Amino acid sequence: MKVLVVRFSSIGDIVLCTPVVRCLKEQLPNVVVHFATKASYVSLLTHNPHIHTVHALGDDWHEFISRLEEEGFDRIIDLHNNLRSRRLALSLGVKRNPFDKINVEKWLMVNLKVDRLPDVHIVNRYLRTVEDLGVKNDDKGLDFYLPDDLDDTALGQLPEVYVCFAIGGQHATKKLPPASIAELLSKAQGTVVLLGGPEDQVLGKTLAERFENVVNMCGELSLLQSALAIKRSSGVITHDTGMMHIAAAFGKNVLSIWGNTIPSFGMYPYKAGEGSVMFEVDGLKCRPCSKIGFDRCPKGHFRCMTDQDLELIADKASVLSRKEH
Repeated sequence: MKVLVVRFSSIGDIVLCTPVVRCLKEQLPNVVVHFATKASYVSLLTHNPHIHTVHALGDDWHEFISRLEEEGFDRIIDLHNNLRSRRLALSLGVKRNPFDKINVEKWLMVNLKVDRLPDVHIVNRYLRTVEDLGVKNDDKGLDFYLPDDLDDTALGQLPEVYVCFAIGGQHATKKLPPASIAELLSKAQGTVVLLGGPEDQVLGKTLAERFENVVNMCGELSLLQSALAIKRSSGVITHDTGMMHIAAAFGKNVLSIWGNTIPSFGMYPYKAGEGSVMFEVDGLKCRPCSKIGFDRCPKGHFRCMTDQDLELIADKASVLSRKEH
């Protein structure tokens, strides 16, 4: 049996799909698992031993479809379930097992604050797509595989024990404002390594110059090198981002900070370390204001982040910085 798992984006969502891939491969005899994703995310899956081939979606849709047609898939496990993934299945003429995105329940929660959200992690909802194949959750958590020859030269300057702080995020309303990040760092003990993309480099540099215990690696590491830094860390501070799920895949203690989104959407750290904590500002009638995020707070006050208990987060991070990983 040849199966194509489809999830085009993004980092966190793709990492959250890995239990489906593993369970398919380990529980079905003679199954061959392929994965289709955007070209920019191929590195997340290349070294996964449960995947036979990763198919990269680039700019040429017709070439992409032609390549997949040659494979002769028996089933498509559609973990994206959008117009593009439905179009893919239609083009290939293969039976499709779609993922339930619970869009109605999310809309009710965001717009009317009516909670009809299922108390089920998204990993378990992903796995429901393969129940008809006899596949079950093995409760082994998420996977993230790194190549043995990954260049770790840039990480050589780090001490043996440190905490990572993923300061970035795709949307501003999912991130602490710079002043709050600085205040948190001023209270934290031990070495804190800042992770982020090129867009976070200036802020990271400013914070590293201000605090002696802070090392800035924003914009200096590849995605896989950032994952390696997380793997070697004693714990991770993060917003609701892909790095949160990578940290969970490594079983790290994750201190996740939630702004406009909520863990109840089902995308909180899955089987992370026992010392993991989720930080939210309770009692805000405007929250959640989006299932994804905005460039700025729609209400203007941004209390979901500015009212965070930074001292408590720093205390938890300081405990992690004293633990060997």
